[in-house]
Amino acid sequence: MKTTLIALFLLVILNGPGLSSAGQEPFGRGDQEIIHRAQEFVACLGRGDFESATKYFDATMKEMSPPQKMEQFWKDFQTQVGAFKKQGDVRIEQATPYEVVFVTVEFSLVTLEAKVVFDRSKAIAGYFFVPKIGPAEFKPAAYVNRDSFREVEVVIGRGEWALPGTLTLPKGASPFPALVLVHGSGPNDRDETVGPNKPFCDLAWGLASRGLAVLRYEKRTKAHGNRYTDKELLKSLTTKEETVDDAVAAVALLRMQSEINPKKIFVLGHSLGGMLVPRIGAAEPGISGFIIMAGTTRPIEDLIVEQMTYIYSLDGQMTPEKQAKLDEFKAQAAKVKALQPTDVSSDEFLFGVAPKYWLDLRGYDPAASARRLRQPMLILQGGRDYQVTLTDFDNWKKVLSGPSNIEFKLYPKANHLFIEGEGKSSPEEYGRPSHVAEAVVEDIVRWIKKR
Repeated sequence: MKTTLIALFLLVILNGPGLSSAGQEPFGRGDQEIIHRAQEFVACLGRGDFESATKYFDATMKEMSPPQKMEQFWKDFQTQVGAFKKQGDVRIEQATPYEVVFVTVEFSLVTLEAKVVFDRSKAIAGYFFVPKIGPAEFKPAAYVNRDSFREVEVVIGRGEWALPGTLTLPKGASPFPALVLVHGSGPNDRDETVGPNKPFCDLAWGLASRGLAVLRYEKRTKAHGNRYTDKELLKSLTTKEETVDDAVAAVALLRMQSEINPKKIFVLGHSLGGMLVPRIGAAEPGISGFIIMAGTTRPIEDLIVEQMTYIYSLDGQMTPEKQAKLDEFKAQAAKVKALQPTDVSSDEFLFGVAPKYWLDLRGYDPAASARRLRQPMLILQGGRDYQVTLTDFDNWKKVLSGPSNIEFKLYPKANHLFIEGEGKSSPEEYGRPSHVAEAVVEDIVRWIKKR
């Protein structure tokens, strides 16, 4: 989510509040004043001067993120990414009507970019911490044939929550079988971009090169991130609004396309999207089949603690500082489990999420819920995935093994993005450009065409 992150594979790229309204005074590209303000903002965070950190905030940001909240944000953030070390190079981008300054920030566990958004009055209208993306242009995987498909811009849903998307259509005789891609946690774009990697683009282009149409779209909390500065809206958010409703709308859009076979529309959910496949299936029984990629079967709060334990142990040393931070995660997880229905209107956000979100997931068992689906399922898992592990894969197999229309596939060298590598996976791995393994693409094609 844009302003409320309970990330599985995105846990290490926590972000701050979204954008607020723009002012009126013009400024030019490359404005040195806003560069200086962005650098000063990061420096203030680094030295714990939260009063000064907020001095350039616009009115909405000052209300949403006063110094005391900034202090708590920074404390929680460093439990995920490690201690602040230093800031580095700066770049600037135009995002009309805003101007965005990116400041490289090095933490003890990962290097990110502080994305500081300025309005036309040069006030800070939002801030985020995002993966540091290198200057190299994204290049298609070797298994992609760009001449074999075309892409059409579409809109998923209607009204205030409409979402921009891309429909990738093979060239040749239609109608085609089609696949909807459903994101994991965090404010994902349509490519599910993580650093220089774009796993959903890999899947769309790879599958379309082999005759399958693919629909991908901006996640609601990405496309409408500015809406989620509204605290009351955040307090009402559940996975239905975050993911399920838009996945169902995407299926409905495909059914209206003349190039698509309405009887062969499938849904692929990755990470959180995989976890929610049973809810998507219950909301839209007409889907032809489901693919679950690294879908968790366990409570998210438990996975967060498990992930951070893994990350803190990568160097083989559990220092007192790391243990203290891990204890903070465990304390928040305990609070999640202790929530009562009467807490639904509470202002205390846990892991950046309101109680209603957690209460909505209370008692949800993805594997058991999947047993109620009659459609075929393909369940995929990476052997080097530390976000959603073999424990979850084994849970899917334990509960769902037996029916002939359910298939399981393990990729021993793949991480959470289904990119192959060697040794123990780490957050830094996501900063290296690569692609979804070709075997994953081939297996999805084979499975859908069998249907």
